[in-house]
Amino acid sequence: MPNIKSQKKRVLTNEKSRVENKAIRSEIRRAIKHAKHAKSEGAADAQTKITHAVSLIDKGLKKGILKDNKAAREKSRLMSA
Repeated sequence: MPNIKSQKKRVLTNEKSRVENKAIRSEIRRAIKHAKHAKSEGAADAQTKITHAVSLIDKGLKKGILKDNKAAREKSRLMSA
């Protein structure tokens, strides 16, 4: 446990951002899973789900939750086939 006041605050903010990032990351994973599932079944709303997943990937990239190559790879896999 830190002794310095600013480091105590930093621990709290790190935990808060960790929880937020985890929520966003799981939302992205869920959207990708739904898009792949809809695409494989040939659902009518597959394109909207893919668009939503790509949008979330871009937001995660912008916030620094995903790295550049992972975001590009996920988007590429969604768009192919």
